[in-house]
Amino acid sequence: MNYEYVKDAAEYIRAQMKETAEIGIVLGSGLGGLVDVMEDRQVIPYADIPHFPLAHLAGHAGNLVIGRIGSTRVMAMQGRFHYYQGFIMEQVVFPIYVMKMTGVKKLIVTNACGGINPTFRPGDLMLITDYINMLSFNPLIGTNDERFGVQFPDMSEPYDKAWMEEAEKTGDALQIHLQKGVYYYFPGPCYETAAEIRAIRAMGGDATGMSTVPETIAANYLGMKVLGIACITNMATGISATKHTHEEVLAIADQAGEKLCLLVKTLLEKEN
Repeated sequence: MNYEYVKDAAEYIRAQMKETAEIGIVLGSGLGGLVDVMEDRQVIPYADIPHFPLAHLAGHAGNLVIGRIGSTRVMAMQGRFHYYQGFIMEQVVFPIYVMKMTGVKKLIVTNACGGINPTFRPGDLMLITDYINMLSFNPLIGTNDERFGVQFPDMSEPYDKAWMEEAEKTGDALQIHLQKGVYYYFPGPCYETAAEIRAIRAMGGDATGMSTVPETIAANYLGMKVLGIACITNMATGISATKHTHEEVLAIADQAGEKLCLLVKTLLEKEN
């Protein structure tokens, strides 16, 4: 990762910010509506930020939104970057490095994904307990810059257990049932085959998607606590009775987004 590029981007964002944001949020496909519950919003288009990649995908607005949820200062990515779009891993995780350099200490990653666990249903929210990364590329590959972190970071708790427990309590209080499971990172952009889904299930995967894991790895490397929330938008190939479309994913994500917004809003209101 280019330290000077990260510094340039962070300095540009800090110059626009009224206060330092404590929590970072990555909003997945169709889940960008969370910014509507933020108060005192500042919107910075990705195109204005030095060295920032540009998002070109339906359901991803391409803005960095800074504001408050309750008394908690938040920096939200309204649209993320995917390896399957042709971005290199350094670009996929670049915003996480920038968030960290602006002062963000904790990260919430969200996504729209396919359910494999037979007890799941479209519209469910799943707390990610762990991940399986079968992609041959890792965002930490390359010469390590000790100014960011150690070269061999521990991944025994990629998703913070205490924060996960707090999310469960919040869900119970709101009567929002939260599934829990392991997220399998699939490169995309095609959806998985039925044979691949059977293999993923045999390996212990409960849901599969095309994002989230690179950001999780980078955040842990940078010393950030991470909470992962997946929106089950469809049942995976071989389980679903219908074929997959991106439009279907966005439609279910929009519906489940209301629950996600309420959960995250209530959780962050208790942060301070």
